[in-house]
Amino acid sequence: MATRDYVKRGKAPRKKNTRRQPPKARARFPLKWALLAVCLVGAFGYGLYLLSNTDAPAPKPATDAQPQPSTQSKKAHLPKKPEEKWSYIEELESKEVEVRAKALPQSTRPYLMQCGAYRSQEQANERKAIIAFQGLESQIKISQGEKGTWYRVVLGPYPRKRQAERDRNMLRRAGVEPCAIWYWE
Repeated sequence: MATRDYVKRGKAPRKKNTRRQPPKARARFPLKWALLAVCLVGAFGYGLYLLSNTDAPAPKPATDAQPQPSTQSKKAHLPKKPEEKWSYIEELESKEVEVRAKALPQSTRPYLMQCGAYRSQEQANERKAIIAFQGLESQIKISQGEKGTWYRVVLGPYPRKRQAERDRNMLRRAGVEPCAIWYWE
């Protein structure tokens, strides 16, 4: 059996549709639905017209033995306006409120902020200069570890962590990241 090469042959030509479809009928205007809508709108309008021409029902006459008092005598017999029994408005005008804020817990140890640890002193000096441009004073601490000498750029000491966080946020806005806050050692 001979092999055929289907790739070179290409696509087969499309066959024309030999079925003939009937022509589509044009949609006609729905006359009976239009007449129904006109009749309903007309009936609704006629009902509104009838309602607007009718008079309001008259109130029933009182069957009591007393005659109806006139409007002038009603005003004369009204009770006087009651006085307010609340006096909080006058009390609050002269009232003073005393607020006591909770004392913040004081740490016995000061905080430091480290903004980088570098292998070379030149890199540490560059970071120290960037921090100095922000108006903060930093120091370079040299530490000896198992992996060699490290030059740490630190700020502080801070008596409160809130002050250290304020400076860290200022440095973050200036693009100096990451800075970590620790207890001073």
